[in-house]
Amino acid sequence: MISLLIADDQELIRDGLASILRSQAGINVVGTAADGAEAVRTARELRPDVTLMDLRMPGTDGIEATRQLLRSDTPPTRVVVLTTFDEDDLIMTALQAGASGFLLKDLPRQRLVEALHAVHAGDLQLAPSITQRLVERHLRRHASPERSAKLERLSERETEVLRKVAQGATNAEIAGSL
Repeated sequence: MISLLIADDQELIRDGLASILRSQAGINVVGTAADGAEAVRTARELRPDVTLMDLRMPGTDGIEATRQLLRSDTPPTRVVVLTTFDEDDLIMTALQAGASGFLLKDLPRQRLVEALHAVHAGDLQLAPSITQRLVERHLRRHASPERSAKLERLSERETEVLRKVAQGATNAEIAGSL
């Protein structure tokens, strides 16, 4: 059972997430917070396994709250950022602060549940579009003529499969779409 804290400054979003996630097997929503400072206080009190954290909140934002939570003496919570903002600098700052996930609010409910379970198990979770962008940026930055030549030799189908892998698709999803 995953104990979960939800931090979002928008009451409707916070309550909606809590309602959705309370109905999921294996997840126990232990509390909610309306800003980063409240998230830190509540997490220190309740010691949730995972904290679902919005980034842009008044006062203490989600990134600073993540930093504070992860340098705490208490057993740390794993932080999953859930936001509408997918700017590269925010992603990198959140990950550097110690976030175990960076997801966008447009993801399907089941994907959120799967991501929470994966993070609880120790995995890093990124939105597929973010993963793809980071991989493409890394490849461009570290591209050598030899690597570029190898990539150019890939067939159209191989390139399609590679893109789906970079987007975070599973083997079953790739097979189904092909």
